[in-house]
Amino acid sequence: MGAAEPLRSVLWVKQQRCAVSLDPARALLRWWRSPGPGAGAPGADACSVPISEIITVEETDINGKHYTSGKWQKMEKPYAFTVHRVRRARQHRWRWAQVTFWCPEEQLCHLWLQTLRELLEKLTSRPKHLLVFINPFGGKGQGKRIYERKVAPLFTLASITTEIIVTERANHAKESLYELNIDKYDGIVCVGGDGMFSEVLHGLVGRTQRDAGVDQDQPRAALVPSPLRIGIIPAGSTDCVCYSTVGTNDAETSALHIVVGDSLPMDVSSVHHNSTLLRYSVSLLGYGFYGDIIKDSEQKRWMGLVRYDFSGLKTFLSHHCYEGTVSFLPAQHTVGSPRDRKPCRAGCFVCRQSKRQLEEERKRSLYGLESAEEVEEWKVVCGQFLAINATNMSCACPRSPQGLSPAAHLGDGSSDLILIRKCSRFNFLRFLVRHTNQGDQFDFTFVEVYRVKKFQFVSKPAEDKDGSARGRGKKRLGQLCSDRPPCCCAVSSSAWNCDGEVLSSPAIEVRVHCQLVRLFARGIEENSKQESHR
Repeated sequence: MGAAEPLRSVLWVKQQRCAVSLDPARALLRWWRSPGPGAGAPGADACSVPISEIITVEETDINGKHYTSGKWQKMEKPYAFTVHRVRRARQHRWRWAQVTFWCPEEQLCHLWLQTLRELLEKLTSRPKHLLVFINPFGGKGQGKRIYERKVAPLFTLASITTEIIVTERANHAKESLYELNIDKYDGIVCVGGDGMFSEVLHGLVGRTQRDAGVDQDQPRAALVPSPLRIGIIPAGSTDCVCYSTVGTNDAETSALHIVVGDSLPMDVSSVHHNSTLLRYSVSLLGYGFYGDIIKDSEQKRWMGLVRYDFSGLKTFLSHHCYEGTVSFLPAQHTVGSPRDRKPCRAGCFVCRQSKRQLEEERKRSLYGLESAEEVEEWKVVCGQFLAINATNMSCACPRSPQGLSPAAHLGDGSSDLILIRKCSRFNFLRFLVRHTNQGDQFDFTFVEVYRVKKFQFVSKPAEDKDGSARGRGKKRLGQLCSDRPPCCCAVSSSAWNCDGEVLSSPAIEVRVHCQLVRLFARGIEENSKQESHR
């Protein structure tokens, strides 16, 4: 058989005569029932699996097995090989499945084994050696158990070697990534929740910038993408990043995405204050409502996970609003909009096209036009806000399947900036309820949403101290602020919720870095169907 010639044989699957076809050009393995002579044409019950979703192929040990069925009488000594593969289940879940093919001749069995193995060896994106961080304390404290029971067997099956570090303290993973020789790994895997992922993200991005000589404290620094992918095994309380990139919080699904070597580019936002890097963000930056929740919940860690519900109710009843100025640079390079109801999906066109247009925009800036364009394009909004949210992704989770911004994209180089102005407690409740259903949460007069690539925020108390932000915005940017009537009660500054961590400084400068990191993921697949299989 030539390198690109299809291989077709009549084999047996579960004691049924089947036609089996392997097309190297299409990288597809198919099989279907063929009770009559010849292979026949595939019917509606035909099964198929892409080569890229085959985990491994192994020769089956038939010693000690007895075959008394009449269907096996023609085989004096059967030979067999087993294909371990991905099987799609409902709700974007993947499952490890296997199918055994029985051959009448040893030479035919070896031909199938050799051909399949040669095709698998050409899949160079698959990891061979991984560094695994396990958080034994996050979520319900099941991280180590989840890894040992659901993940490690799949890595072993795929011949992936690992080095495991069970974290013992906060920032253990981040510090390790700064110290270890990470060049010998094909990727980093974190077993835990969003906090564990954030720690690995900061360690990997920080290490990459240090090695490249990039000063992370410079807000305008062009950050260098990391060559290593990050895999997320969900074992936390929310697992928002995993849910938004895979479509489910399921450890086996995430492990299989790592095994087959999927790759998904993702934006990262840098958050600065006074030319000092505070943190990186990939999901939510929230001021006001979400900032108050995380700040209050940190004081009630003794309550466990229920503290988030308690602090959420308390913050809602408090109904605090905060006055300040938001300045932002619209993301004109993107091809979508926050309200176009086109979510980010696997193979996303919006992300690919937006990145191309952003690169063209950067090329034009080489002619010295960047600073002039930014002054013309910056917008300023002043007022009293119940919440200010910036999302790099939908921020979907089981409680909010659509997320805070359903049409936010993972790799388009932008963030969706959501401004919730002062309104009644009842209207704010209506807005929050929209996050749990199919309604448009932006369809309120007190809600504004913009797709931006940079933004700054200064609270009113800070403005009074330095006396510059609003005036500078009006003078430099030529845009008048749309002031609201003064609040009837005194307000203090809130805190920022940065991916679940508290940032005490209300004045921040945020910049989105397009596709700075890559995950072992594919994105949420459209119309994921459950396979029919035998």
